[in-house]
Amino acid sequence: MAIRWGIALVRIHKTYSHLNGEEYLLVHKPSLYSEIRSVIESINAEDYKTKISKEKRKEGNALFSPIELNKAFSERLSALGWEGRRRDYYVSDKYEVVKVIETMTFAEQKEYLIKLDEPLIYSFNQTDFVKEGVAVEIQLGKYFAVAFDLFVKHLAFYNAGVIDVGVEVLPSKILQEEMSSGPPFFEKEVHNVLRHGRNSPAVPIVMIGISP
Repeated sequence: MAIRWGIALVRIHKTYSHLNGEEYLLVHKPSLYSEIRSVIESINAEDYKTKISKEKRKEGNALFSPIELNKAFSERLSALGWEGRRRDYYVSDKYEVVKVIETMTFAEQKEYLIKLDEPLIYSFNQTDFVKEGVAVEIQLGKYFAVAFDLFVKHLAFYNAGVIDVGVEVLPSKILQEEMSSGPPFFEKEVHNVLRHGRNSPAVPIVMIGISP
């Protein structure tokens, strides 16, 4: 059942399905996909047009606040049981080692590396919202964070068997033009994925562009 908190002023402008990510959700996780879409459409965008621009070409204009919008999304997703997920792991600069340890648990990685007398170099990834094998990132901040989400976060959690598909929520160009400089926009980020080739990153992803 779709859950709505307010006037549905944010809309889904466009979606891009990478490696059949959207088809997977529609067939295998329709209720989760409905939750994500309902959360998006529950946001009253005008409530978050609270940032007064100091930029020269937009000075004095009321703009959408990425911080406040992110907070609104977080509250709604958390209320539906979506939770952050952290993955601890060890890193290596050897291809043959990475291919083996990528699907291991943290403890198994440590044991394997010790046997090989390889250094134990620790790192971690953390994704904002995970539920029943689906990860969601709300990326309304800096444009460079999108590539990290797609090519590092979603891919790492997919390879580790934590998720089956990743969802990236982005401003459309229409929304981005009413924000401060810096945020990504859907059309450009889809372009960036397409120029890598149809199979990269090697994880099913749904990219959702939102507009007021």
